[in-house]
Amino acid sequence: MCSSDLWFTVSIAVLVITCMLTWRQGRQALWDILSGSIPPLDLFLADVARKRPIRLPGTGVFMTVSTQGAPVTLLHFLKHTKAVPEQVVLLSLQSAETPYVPRERRLEIKELGQGFWRVVARHGFMETPSVPEVMAQANEQGLRNNPQDTTFVLGRESLLTTGRTRMLGWRKRLFSFMSRNAPPATTYFGIPPNRVMELGVQIEL
Repeated sequence: MCSSDLWFTVSIAVLVITCMLTWRQGRQALWDILSGSIPPLDLFLADVARKRPIRLPGTGVFMTVSTQGAPVTLLHFLKHTKAVPEQVVLLSLQSAETPYVPRERRLEIKELGQGFWRVVARHGFMETPSVPEVMAQANEQGLRNNPQDTTFVLGRESLLTTGRTRMLGWRKRLFSFMSRNAPPATTYFGIPPNRVMELGVQIEL
């Protein structure tokens, strides 16, 4: 291998590693910001019981990384619509440390009351998660929902690089660029695009 080829290979490797580390640091910074605004779920449910917002027909699936608290997308949905779906599913997808997860160990479902459910779906690192399959299996385990009456609510973050996180400025700009160009969740998780609602939020890194 000539020196120019070696230099090119090393440069590509450095670029890939830089992007990977920036993505990891950016996602952690983003999670730290979002988790700080997540109220405990029991307080949120108590607030719903007290204020009795309008309940919309059908099922709303709010995807969230955390298995604790009320997701930001749910808070924004309630803030802007003054309503919540008749049935609310808080769905978290988790990757296991094994290549595959047996079907009988994939789902953990908990009824929270007032039409709220917590669903944690696990998949192996060699598997591609499918939200429609998760919902179909959840139906088999007691969660009743009609796919035609189900809306998937996703968050769309617009990242600003003017915040006070400890990321370097160039890493903030790189992470913002990578986030804008990442494949949409509808494609990766197999969610029907015509069943999706996206809620935008601006976040300062």
